[in-house]
Amino acid sequence: MTSPVATASDRSAPPPSDTSRPAPRLRTPRRRHSADRPRRSVLLTVLTSLVLLYSLVPLVWLAVSATKTQEGLSRSAGLWFDGDFALWDNITETFTYDDGVFTRWLLNTLLYVGLGAGGATFLAVLGGYALAKFDFPGRRSVFAVVIGAVAVPGTALAVPTFLMFSKMGLTNTPWAVIIPSLISPFGLYLMWVFATEAIPTELMEAARIDGAGELRTFFRVALPLLAPGIVTVLLFTMVATWNNYFLPLVMLKDPDWYPLTLGLNSWNQQAATAGGEAVFNLVVTGSLITILPLIAAFLLLQKYWQSGLAAGSVKE
Repeated sequence: MTSPVATASDRSAPPPSDTSRPAPRLRTPRRRHSADRPRRSVLLTVLTSLVLLYSLVPLVWLAVSATKTQEGLSRSAGLWFDGDFALWDNITETFTYDDGVFTRWLLNTLLYVGLGAGGATFLAVLGGYALAKFDFPGRRSVFAVVIGAVAVPGTALAVPTFLMFSKMGLTNTPWAVIIPSLISPFGLYLMWVFATEAIPTELMEAARIDGAGELRTFFRVALPLLAPGIVTVLLFTMVATWNNYFLPLVMLKDPDWYPLTLGLNSWNQQAATAGGEAVFNLVVTGSLITILPLIAAFLLLQKYWQSGLAAGSVKE
């Protein structure tokens, strides 16, 4: 018969050590072999450098040429400075030449961009949000029309647009440039795709359950989430309207309503007319001034290009 004391002592005694179990080995840090490192492609580096040069050389030429006089443009190398640094004189003469018409062209361009690009962005946001988050009959047909409109170049619609606006008596007016600029099929498609992924349906349903109407849901819930897409569409439409040349060329004949693209082209063609004055230095300087607002817009709005604004807003 087993003694209770012996049994208790056996239970309290520590278990015998297993001498057959091998001792744990420490993990040595893994050495990174050369095969694990990202491989550098010489061909890709060369191609990237060529694209960079292709993009920067025209800007460098423009900045350097804007510092030269009319005579200095012909007597010096294109990518190097002339002896006379005339940048400030060129800027002053650009804004005062021909009774300061350059300022009028600049204001016209700002008007076309403000109303045209701004209106196009607003309509694209409304249309893209509705197409992405509401189901209605004919939705697929609208999608097909939008895709088809993206594939049609704007120059192909310039002449029919001119005929239509001439019937309404709107040619040679700012509305002939602003109204066609309000339609941006690519911006609508971009906002449609972006709103589909950026706005969770559960978030909209939660806002509606809390008593928010459709307008409040759009402005308070959806619109902040669409900020990156809105900025992207705004920049695309702004650049397209700012650089628009063919549509104003067809619609406008009064130089007082010219945008910068048509105005600088008219200065450039002065040398080819009888008795015309060559002002290539002003054309170059005006072109440099023209691109500065676009560069500023990209630098100021790039902080809004953020992704994942809706991350964590819905818990699944």
